[in-house]
Amino acid sequence: MTFSAGDLFLVLPELLIITAACVVFVLDPVLRTSDKDSLVWLSLGTLAVCMGLTASQMGTQTSIFSGLVVIDSYGVFWKLLLYFVTGLTILLSYSYLREERLYFGEYYGFILLSLTGMMVMVSAADLLTIYLGTELMSLSLYVMAGLKRKEPRSLEASAKYFVLGAFSSGILLYGISLLYGATGSTRLPAIASVIATHGFSDPLLLFSTILLAVGFGFKLAVVPFHMWTPDVYQGAPTSVTAFMAVASKAASFGAFLRVFVEGLGGVRTDWSAIFLLLCLATLVVGNIVALVQTNIKRMLAYSSIAHAGYALIGVVAAGRSEHSSGLSSVLLYIALYTFMTFGAFAIVAMLRKGTLEGEEIEDFTGLAKRHPLPALLMMIFMVSLAGIPPTAGFIGKLYVFRSAVEAGIAWLAAIALIFAAISAYYYLRVVMVMYMREPVDGTDPVPRLAMSPALSIVLACAVAGVVIFGIYPNPLVNLALQAVLTLK
Repeated sequence: MTFSAGDLFLVLPELLIITAACVVFVLDPVLRTSDKDSLVWLSLGTLAVCMGLTASQMGTQTSIFSGLVVIDSYGVFWKLLLYFVTGLTILLSYSYLREERLYFGEYYGFILLSLTGMMVMVSAADLLTIYLGTELMSLSLYVMAGLKRKEPRSLEASAKYFVLGAFSSGILLYGISLLYGATGSTRLPAIASVIATHGFSDPLLLFSTILLAVGFGFKLAVVPFHMWTPDVYQGAPTSVTAFMAVASKAASFGAFLRVFVEGLGGVRTDWSAIFLLLCLATLVVGNIVALVQTNIKRMLAYSSIAHAGYALIGVVAAGRSEHSSGLSSVLLYIALYTFMTFGAFAIVAMLRKGTLEGEEIEDFTGLAKRHPLPALLMMIFMVSLAGIPPTAGFIGKLYVFRSAVEAGIAWLAAIALIFAAISAYYYLRVVMVMYMREPVDGTDPVPRLAMSPALSIVLACAVAGVVIFGIYPNPLVNLALQAVLTLK
C-alpha cells in the first residue's frame, strides 16, 4: 500500500476524531470531576470542525490508500449523518450521566472511537477495511453498554452484546475469507469484475454471499439475527441505547449497501431474494412482538427491528431494478428514522422515578397533565414512528413503498402497509397512557422529568427534523439521490 500527503488530507476528519478520542483518554485521569465538562466541549468542537471538512468533500470521487478507501458523496452523506447523531448523543449524555451519577470522562472517548470505526465502514472499498471499522465500532459499544457497572442488567447487556457480536464478526470474517478464495481479492471493484464474468457459477461465491448477509444481519438487527437487541437496548444506559439504535444501524447500512451494490451488484437479483425473506421475517417479528412489550426500551428495540425491515424493502427493490430510487429510499429512511428514534429515547432518558429511570410504559401515565410539552413531543415522535402524516416517518415509508411499486413488487409494499397499521397500536398506546389516563397521586416515587439545556437542544433538533422533513423533505431527498449516484 502506498499513500501521499493528499491521501492523509482526505482522511483528516478521521484523524481528528481519533486524535480527540486519545486526548480524552489522556486527560480524563488527570482532570478533576468538576473540570470534565471540558471533554464534552472538546468532543463537540472536534465534531463541528470535521463536519465542515467532510461537507466540503461532497461531489468528490477518488480512491486513496491504494484503493482501500474511497472518498465520494455516498460516504459523505453517511458521515454527516453520523456527526449529527454523535453530537446529539454527547449532548444527551451530558445531562444523563450526571443524573445517573456516572462520572466517566472516558465515555466520550469511546463515543469518538466508535464514530471513527463507523466512518471507516462507510468509506472503505475493501472488505478487510470494512471489517476493521466494524470491530472498532463494536468493541467501543460493548464497553459502553456495560457502563452502569453496579447494575447486573447492564453487565449482562454488555456480555450478551460481546458474545453475539463476536459470533457475528466471526461469520462475517469467514464470509470475507471465502469470497477472497473465490475471487482472489478483497477489493470491491476487483470482486465486482470477477462476479460480472462468472456470476454464481462457483458455489463458493454463493456460500460466501450468504455468510456476508448473515454477518451484516447481526449488525442491522434483522430477523432471525436480532436476538441480542431487546436485552442490550434495555440493559444499556439510555444514551448508549439511542446511539446504538441510530448511529450503529446507519453505519451498518452504509457498509452493507456498499458491499452488496458495488462488490456484489452483478448478482443483485440473487441476493435480493435472500433479503426479501429477511425483510418479511423482520416485519412480522418486529411488529408482532412489540405489541406485547411493557418496557418502553424493549418496545423501541422491537420497533428498531421492524424499521430495519422497512428499510430492507428499498434494498429488495434495488435488487429488482437498476433505478436508483430503491437505494436512495434506504438512505432517506435511515436519515428520517434518526430524528424520531433519537427523540423518543431522549424523552425516555428524561423520565425518572426518584433516582431511577422510568422505563415502563405505565410510568408515562398522565404525563400530559404534569409535563404538557414533553408529552406533546413524545406524541409527535410516536406518531412519526407509526408513519402517520405529516411527519418524517410518513415520508420515509412513502418513499420505500414507492420504490417497491416501481420495482414491480407492489405486494411487498401492501404487506408492509398492513404491518405499519399494526405498529400504530403499540406507538399510540404510549400516547393513550400519557393523555387519556389520570396521573396516580400518592405514588412513591412520583415520576418526574429531568430537564436540562442540553436535553432541550436535543429535543429541539429531533422534533424540528420530524416536522420540517415531514412537510418539506426535498433537500434530504435530493441529497440521498446525489449520494447513491456515486455507487457503481
